[in-house]
Amino acid sequence: MKIANNVNLRVFCREDEDKDLIVKKLKALIPFDIEKEKIKISEKASRGFGEKTIHVIRAELTKGRHVKAFLENLFSRLGEEKRTLLEQIDSRLDDDLNFFIRLDKEMLLKDRFVLTDSGGCYHVRINVASFPKNRENGIEILKQALK
Repeated sequence: MKIANNVNLRVFCREDEDKDLIVKKLKALIPFDIEKEKIKISEKASRGFGEKTIHVIRAELTKGRHVKAFLENLFSRLGEEKRTLLEQIDSRLDDDLNFFIRLDKEMLLKDRFVLTDSGGCYHVRINVASFPKNRENGIEILKQALK
């Protein structure tokens, strides 16, 4: 069963953070060789509060096999956190069937997959594959995937 059309990953890195480590952990979320599979990690510098530089680091997975491998890896590593996702499906799924997950940045840097509502996180946006495209179908697909 196809769960998603694509996955977008994004993380913000402040000037005082170890950008190389943050990028390394973003790459580690993707369970295959990103160079071989030609997955591009993009980076854009922006100005934040107090004119401090913030780096926005992104990756996008669009091929079906990449999306499937990523989701299988992510859901297997979430463990008990999947229960929280199941309980919060309705609030995490928007009208365009984008499902949002935030992984705590500090915990992920320690190889622990922990959900958070704070801004210090790795953002995961999963565009749920649903036909016909409606919330009810999207919720059912997510429930099956998170079992």
